[in-house]
Amino acid sequence: MKILVLNCGSSSIKYKLFDMVTKEVMAQGGIEKIGLKGSFLKLTKPDDQKVVINKDIPEHKIGVKLILEVLTSVDNGCISSLKEIDAVGHRVVHGGEKFKASVQIDQAVIDQIKACFELAPLHNPSNLIGIEAVENLMPGVPQVAVFDTAFHQSMPPKAYIYGLPYSYYEKYGIRRYGFHGTSHRYVSQRAAELLGRPYEELKIISAHIGNGASITAIQNGHSIDTSMGMTPVDGLLMGTRSGEIDAGVLTFISDKEHLSAQKISDLLNKKSGVLGVSGVSSDMRELLEACDQGHERAILAMDMFNYRIHKYVGSYAAVLGGFDVLIFTGGVGENQWTTRTAVCNNLEFMGIKIDESKNTGMRGQEMIISTPDSKVTVMVIPTEEEFMIAKDTLEILS
Repeated sequence: MKILVLNCGSSSIKYKLFDMVTKEVMAQGGIEKIGLKGSFLKLTKPDDQKVVINKDIPEHKIGVKLILEVLTSVDNGCISSLKEIDAVGHRVVHGGEKFKASVQIDQAVIDQIKACFELAPLHNPSNLIGIEAVENLMPGVPQVAVFDTAFHQSMPPKAYIYGLPYSYYEKYGIRRYGFHGTSHRYVSQRAAELLGRPYEELKIISAHIGNGASITAIQNGHSIDTSMGMTPVDGLLMGTRSGEIDAGVLTFISDKEHLSAQKISDLLNKKSGVLGVSGVSSDMRELLEACDQGHERAILAMDMFNYRIHKYVGSYAAVLGGFDVLIFTGGVGENQWTTRTAVCNNLEFMGIKIDESKNTGMRGQEMIISTPDSKVTVMVIPTEEEFMIAKDTLEILS
């Protein structure tokens, strides 16, 4: 079975085509700057050759059409006809409380995705456009929705209800939902596989650390708490997001600066995080370079970034009553050894011991970076969200 996976963002589309018999990635790439000047499609051929196709892509439906054309093209394609694609799996950011697992898409599912538009206004509309584009271009091909929020629906009310009047939860669904669920589910299951231990018996803390970042406490195969909230702005300090903040600060700034609710949202989501603190960049490579040059605010931002992760690991250790595995994933988690070191420092009392030669010696590979006598196994596992989406699609349609 050949399964196409689509991840439609607000101005981008990522795609991968899998042969699920051989687990081979047949094609992969992405479109950037949809609706903007300089839009393009970039793909990676099986021989790792990079190809860039510059083309005006004013909206997502044209982007999906271009991807399908490339997949069947003579120069850059890997299939002779779209009929070879048996199913399409979609990343959908928000499923609210309706979806606790991935589902085959029908009109009822589409209606629920629309109902979550106000919870994820930047993502769910784009996700749905991708679904509708496939229906138009490949009518009758089954589609599956895999929700970022679904894995966290196992959280107990004490973890997801906010300290607000309960009526707001009843009327508007205001609660902690959590995100990156597909990534946390993949790496935690993969950790159990690599360790040869039953997934249902492990206590795991999974740290998905990238430009967006979240941490999840996983007990017996279920998410019981996670750092992102009703929106992805809560929890850790991120590239441009503030993470957790005293709500009173927002009303204070709003009064002083005469900012509307939308401008406060832009402040929290696009101008804060390590970018806002450092004044340098949201890109970790540029931030680390500034740190090496002695830039004080860059150093402060990096210290805050690492400290927030360190603090959440400690709090989730308490929630779990101790834990067996700590996982680092995401672009920073997989590649930035300095952050992994900073997070694990002073956690020796939990039984964590890091082998620094392993920690500093490899990047972006599956590996155990703790010592053999460490009571907690510390692992680096590159996330494979697209494969997880393809796997869910295969299982549902089978």
